[in-house]
Amino acid sequence: MSDQLHVIGNGPSALLYKPQKGAKLTCNIPHMPVPDAYATVMVDFKMMNAINKDGIIPPQPWVLGWRPKKYMENNQAFYMRNAGIIRDFYTVLPKYVPGYTDFNCGHMATHYGVNKFKPDTVHLYGFDSMFNFDLSSATDFYLESESGDHNNTRLTSRWRSIWEKMFEEFADVQVVLHMEGHDNLKFKRGKNVDVKVY
Repeated sequence: MSDQLHVIGNGPSALLYKPQKGAKLTCNIPHMPVPDAYATVMVDFKMMNAINKDGIIPPQPWVLGWRPKKYMENNQAFYMRNAGIIRDFYTVLPKYVPGYTDFNCGHMATHYGVNKFKPDTVHLYGFDSMFNFDLSSATDFYLESESGDHNNTRLTSRWRSIWEKMFEEFADVQVVLHMEGHDNLKFKRGKNVDVKVY
């Protein structure tokens, strides 16, 4: 379908993305506009509530995970107002992910994008937690997040394990991680994983 997939996350290295050919997916509220993105991917009740109650408007159209789907089922008026901008609900939970709360927006965007677009190569920007304990996010400007050391350690450990297994699942897809400053990936790098350092 598309030779290249670009998933633009919310960490500081998302700013390394420059307009490219290929399919694009953004996560939550990106650092910068990506006008030709196929969709913005969201996975959290918290984001749905912020849209519904606080007037936050992420870029459209949307691909939503299991928890936003449940939120829509419980808030039918909200669903009806937004049904026209929802491209898809993606409720797949890979067997190596313990539960939906462990499957973050970047995980879901990547898993969805590889299955949807069948790319030869997937480029990931803004996923600094694979390399550092930096969980800062563009979404933090809009929504409060728990960012203490204990929570960051717990999340990075869980998230990295899922990334490693996802890259193994898609062993026939070349993965390029875009990172600033170093290539010290904090989990086992598969043969299909490269790091482009800026």
